[in-house]
Amino acid sequence: MTAADTHRAIEAIWRIESPRLVAGIARVVRDVGLAEDLAQDALVAALETWPESGVPDNPAAWLMTAAKRRAIDLLRHRAIADRKHGEIGRAGGDGGAVEERLVEAIDDDIGDDLLRLMFTACHPVLPPEARVALTLRMLGGLTTEEIARAFLVSEATVAQRIVRAKRTLADAGVPFEIPRGAERAARIASVLEVLYLVFNEGYLATSGEDLIRPGLCEDALRLGRVLAELAPNEPEVHGLVALMEIQASRAAARTGASGEPILLPDQDRARWDRLLIRRGLAALDRAERLGGARGPYALQAAIAACHARARTAEETDWPRIAALYEQLRAVAPSPVVELNRAVAVGKAFGPAEGLNAADALESEKALAEYHLLPAVRADFLEKLGRRAEARAAFERAASLTQNARERELLLARAAAISSD
Repeated sequence: MTAADTHRAIEAIWRIESPRLVAGIARVVRDVGLAEDLAQDALVAALETWPESGVPDNPAAWLMTAAKRRAIDLLRHRAIADRKHGEIGRAGGDGGAVEERLVEAIDDDIGDDLLRLMFTACHPVLPPEARVALTLRMLGGLTTEEIARAFLVSEATVAQRIVRAKRTLADAGVPFEIPRGAERAARIASVLEVLYLVFNEGYLATSGEDLIRPGLCEDALRLGRVLAELAPNEPEVHGLVALMEIQASRAAARTGASGEPILLPDQDRARWDRLLIRRGLAALDRAERLGGARGPYALQAAIAACHARARTAEETDWPRIAALYEQLRAVAPSPVVELNRAVAVGKAFGPAEGLNAADALESEKALAEYHLLPAVRADFLEKLGRRAEARAAFERAASLTQNARERELLLARAAAISSD
């Protein structure tokens, strides 16, 4: 294996194993930032050693052992320096006993450690953008450069967010633990919000040259699956996983050969991933059996399932989708939910009804610069034969979007109207 091959292998192994390393060490050192530093030390050791010795048969165990040694050295040094920690003195300087206890602690219950790390990285004390950056760094195994590239911000900005997040967690004394009761419910909502934000940015990029960023979708879905295994009785966890599985199933059909967007009614449904759809429907069924049928993520998954079950666009059960949006607006009201409901109403009951629902949102400040509001209105106006208004609305939508692919599509639809 060449040095380049070894480095690629290390990168792949690190992306998979780093969350377990950080989680295991964080429970012992009680500091997420310090745990990541110690895990990074293990990575550096691998980069220095493996090109010469080769990738070990069990690279995960090698990395964990290296990280343990650094954690043990650090804690032993702290114990010696701080006389309040008298265990070492009473043990006659028996570092082996200290090491044995620490090794047992790090090895214990790695599943719960990953869950603790999720709850810590997504703590509500952090602003949403910091939670996203920290989650992708610690649980997604992404580098600062990769996170910056995915969200189209500078690497320095992402690095600053991560540093500030670690400092905030330390200053706030956030415990590395799984919360209980009402606090757990609030915290798990924060975890789901982060995964939802990451997936949505991958599913429909807010800006840039690409419509979708599959890597972000894959990271969010992978973390969601991990969370579902670690919190099997949380219905909204399964609801979000169901939503992501079903939405991800359409990835191959959402863009053409040149990366141009293909709208849902025009997609080749034979290209939808049936395995992901089956997984999503199974997760939705589990959420419903756990009593989570009315949670916001399960409701969105139920809407996605209506599309997934339709063999053609014409067979889509739009009245059911409109009814589901009625339920969603009751449990998670927002202008965007109202706009999506307007689309469903128009599909179910005609473009005039849909346009009335969309027009009622024009005074919403949150939608003033949201390109999909004029885009939805334009579609209804075109169907109603109000061509000049439709063209102007498509052009307005194109001027508002920051995504190059969406802009091209909207301008093309405007041009198609003017050329008829």
